[in-house]
Amino acid sequence: MSLIALAADKGAPGVTTAATVLAAVWPRPAMLAECDAAGGDLAYRLPAEDNSALNPARGLLSLGATARRGLAPRQIHEHTQRLVGGLEVLIGINSAEQAVGLSWLWEPLGMALAAMPDADVVADCGRVGSSPAIYDLMGEAAMVVLFTRPHLDQVAHMRERYVALGRAFAERGKRPQLGVVVIAPQKEYARSLGEVRRVMSAAGQPEAVIGGLAYDVKGAELLRGEWGGRLERSLLVRSARELAAYLSARVAPGPSVVGRGA
Repeated sequence: MSLIALAADKGAPGVTTAATVLAAVWPRPAMLAECDAAGGDLAYRLPAEDNSALNPARGLLSLGATARRGLAPRQIHEHTQRLVGGLEVLIGINSAEQAVGLSWLWEPLGMALAAMPDADVVADCGRVGSSPAIYDLMGEAAMVVLFTRPHLDQVAHMRERYVALGRAFAERGKRPQLGVVVIAPQKEYARSLGEVRRVMSAAGQPEAVIGGLAYDVKGAELLRGEWGGRLERSLLVRSARELAAYLSARVAPGPSVVGRGA
């Protein structure tokens, strides 16, 4: 099916939360892959399906130990776990030091995730820039989405990263779709999207901003272990459902989807 890579530039705009909630509400079968080269923390933030702790050694670390002779999509499921709520997840590495020993893995992993026959894969690629090797994975994606908060410094850095990613993918002969999602409070939602669109238009990228995700602290806290009830009604989940529907349509086979309004 399809690989959708989510990332950010500087700051901490909530890519892990965004990736988790988008994968959880994805309208087709989906899997979450933690591919942050700086080290991830899903194993310590979210409980397993039976409310026990996730095993940080089962995921990219165990997969890397068995993939030296090749990596096929069918191997991925042997190293995944399930979160509370049933979402299948490939746990990432714990630190940037571990990433050094796995730098060879990113491209074959991207190819394997993009070729998963039974699920779309939402990949949390964290903050890109410090580890350009992650571009090899992202280049295999059907779509790469950069997240930003509507603050001028973050938008400026994101805009430069957007241009740099396009250049890096072109040099590799890859052409994933590129898009920008703005994380903003509900009261500032439409205005924030409009402001970021204006910044991207000034850089010659008027169609870059494809949507938004609600900045919802309470919803993010509920996502750490309580599915249903209040979480289902949260701004985070409601905005994520809309964004997931749009992104899944963008990467689905068939006619392309045109840009959307705020």
